[in-house]
This record gives sequence, C-alpha cells and structure tokens, in this order.
Amino acid sequence: MSLKSCEKAETNVYALEIALEGEEFKKAVSNAYNKNKGRYNVPGFRKGKAPKHIIETYYGKEVFWYDAIDAEYPELFDAAAKEAGITPVAAPFDDEIVSLDENGFTVKLKVVVKPSAEVKKYKGLTAEKEKVTVKKSEVKDAVNAALERDAKMVTVEDRAAKKGDTAVIDFEGFMDGKAFDGGKGENHNLELGSGQFIDGFEDQIVGKKTGDEFDVNVTFPEAYGAEELAGKPAVFKVKLNKIMKKELPKYDDEFVKDVSEFDTIADYEKNLEEEIKARKEAEADRVFESGIMEKLIENTVVEIPEAMIEREIDNQINEYNYRLQMQGMSLDMYMQYTGMDIATLRANYKEGAEKQVKLRLALEKIIELEKIEISDEDVETELKTYADSYGMKLEEVKKYVPVEDVKADLGCRKAMDVVKDNAKAGAAKKKAEPKAEETADEKTAKKTATKKAATEKKPAAKKTTSKKKTEEAKAE
Repeated sequence: MSLKSCEKAETNVYALEIALEGEEFKKAVSNAYNKNKGRYNVPGFRKGKAPKHIIETYYGKEVFWYDAIDAEYPELFDAAAKEAGITPVAAPFDDEIVSLDENGFTVKLKVVVKPSAEVKKYKGLTAEKEKVTVKKSEVKDAVNAALERDAKMVTVEDRAAKKGDTAVIDFEGFMDGKAFDGGKGENHNLELGSGQFIDGFEDQIVGKKTGDEFDVNVTFPEAYGAEELAGKPAVFKVKLNKIMKKELPKYDDEFVKDVSEFDTIADYEKNLEEEIKARKEAEADRVFESGIMEKLIENTVVEIPEAMIEREIDNQINEYNYRLQMQGMSLDMYMQYTGMDIATLRANYKEGAEKQVKLRLALEKIIELEKIEISDEDVETELKTYADSYGMKLEEVKKYVPVEDVKADLGCRKAMDVVKDNAKAGAAKKKAEPKAEETADEKTAKKTATKKAATEKKPAAKKTTSKKKTEEAKAE
C-alpha cells in the first residue's frame, strides 16, 4: 500500500492519491478470485472449479480487478489516512481510479478531516456559582412529601367533590352529538385541580356527589394535538363513581421511626436539611461546570465540518430513541405525539450538537497542550466501573468497548478537570421571581385531555462514546 500524495484542497478537506501495486495487488486479485469464482460459468468446468487463468482468459484479464479494489479500498484508505496524519470524519468523495492494470491501481480522492481547534483561553475562566442555603420551607416541603408518600386514599361519603380530591369517573366525549375516538374512559382516577384534563373539565366536577351523572362542556385548545378536535366545543357525559381524598399520617416520632433510621423529628429534619444542601450543592456544581464549558466553547476557534455536526445529531437522536425504547416508546411515536417530523427534530438538535462537537475539539486540544496521558491501569479501572455498573463481566465489556474510545473519553475528562480546577466562581445573579399565575396561552399549551401527552420526554443528555457502547452491549 502506498500514499503517493496528500495535499490540502480547502478548509478541512484533503486530496489524496493512493495506490496498491505489485505483489500486494496480485495477492488481492487472488483473494478476489477465491471469493468470487463461484459466480462464473466456464465450459468444461463445474461452477466454481475453473482455474483463475482460465476464467481470466474466458471473461477478460481484468475480471477480478474491481472485486480486488472493492475489497482492499477501505483498508487502503485507512492506512493512507494514518500515514498522512489526518483523521477523516466522513467517507471519501470524488474518488476516481486514475490508473488500473495487472500491476496495480491508483485512486485519487478527497476527504473531510477533523479540524484542529485553537483554544484562546482555558485557565482562569469564570462562571456564576450559586451560594447554597437551605430554607426552613424546603425542609417543611420535604416533610410534606414524605407524608404524602405515606398517605392513604380513603373514600369520601358525606360531601361533594372539591379540589384536591381524586374523582373516579366514567366519561365519554361527544362532538356534534357523535362520540369521538380517544374520548372515553372508565373508572379513571382524576385529581381535581391537577390540570390533567383541559381547562374547565375538572372545575365542573367540583361540587358533584357520588353517583351524580352530568354533562361537562369544554372547548379543546387551538394547540391541541388531534387536529380534528383542536379549537372545537365538546360535551362529555360523566358519571362520578367515587370521591377519594388523601389521609396523611400523623407527623410524630413514631412516623419518623417508620420512614427513616432516625428516632426523633429533630434528627430527621436535620438529616433532611443536609440532604437538601448536598443536592443543591451538586446542582450548583453542575450549573457552574456547564457555565465553564460554555466559556470554553466561546474561547475556542474552529471551523467545524458539517459532516461532524450531522454525525453528532445522528448520535444524539439514536441515544434518545434508545431511551424512548427503554420506556416502551419509539421515536416514531414521539414525533407523532408532538406533530414533529425528522427534519424539525434534527434542526432542534443542531445547535446543541455543534456545541458538543466544539467542546470535544477544545478538550482534545487541551489534552495536546497539557500532554495528558492515559495509562493502561486507567483504562482497566474505567472498564471495570462499566462492568460493575451494568452487571456485566469485565471480559464481556472489553469485547464491546474499544480501548481507544475509553482513552479518548478519559483524556477529555482529565482535560475538563484541568479547566474546572483552574476556573473561578463568580457570584450568581439573583433569580427572577416566578410568575404568580400562568397566562391562558401558557395553560393551553400545557394541558390536554389525553394521557398520551404525558409520555413526551425531553432529549437525554449526551453520554461518552465508551459508556454508550457498554449500554448497548448490555441491551444485547
């Protein structure tokens, strides 16, 4: 194999001339004969038994040349790229065979390569970091959540339904006197005031008693997912089968003993405060790290090939689809529920994908500048962590996860540590007070009358290459 020339054609594009000649080409042709001889019929020979020179005489001496080229081209290209010191990020294009005979072949091609980033600054970056405090109200909220988790649902017999109750209802929706698909349910548990159904539906159950049968008149929002219902009035025939309410346990030392390892309310609340503080500090660290990485991206100059961005979009969509499948959904179902097509989905991912690629290129540059090295022991420890996390044997993980991927991920992690360890925390800006009440438009955008909308999920965060392959191996 031979790299004859390598020249920069344009930004992030190189033109290569590569060749396979002499004995290497003859060996490739021989291999092509052994693999493909069964395709040729030659009089006087059983199919697949004719000698190579007989087939060449009958069909032409070049009969196996192109098979040899097809077989050798990928390895030839990889070897040439390695010799040229470039990293392709997409398949070669404009490839053309410029010479071909019994002595070998020469190919000219172009290829998009990974760019080298310029990182103007990566030490001394500053980002906001919130000073963590825990309010008494947050501890109280945590206590209330524990009480809610231990609450019992009891049937209400002596009064009408009110907000906060759970109404067990049968319902069927009609439009212009005709029932419509997806508008019927039996013994459906609906928490009044939860906003699970469209505006006005739950309010019309408030005040009704067990056994009541009544009409609920509503208008579907203009932004409703089902086009045939959007913006139109409907009548739901409703029967209130049961009214239920939560009955909270008594908050005392006995409750604390039942739900925790503590014996007193004081010790329990002290521990809750510590847990809340640790959680908020972890979140503050995450936000700070995210801010620092944004600053690193801002300080990085690089012209990213579109192929790298498109590949990152592919990776992120594939990861998201995988997570949806783990939840019993699929990407097609997600797009159907959201009314989104693949082009829109890809457009939504593009900005984040570009940032992810730019960040990775910046970290790879820092690895080079800091002369970061990853030892075999580092790799072994990381692979064992994957094995333990996914309940797999270490040897199984090694089959699926390339060592070079692990080294690359660990290198980027260490580069990120260099950036964080040399970063400065600035005071966080005061957060704006939340709005007291949503506008009608905001409510319309959030509420629907179907449970399907609740299945929508936001795209998952990007994971490292090696960890992703471990997860895929576990799924297999």
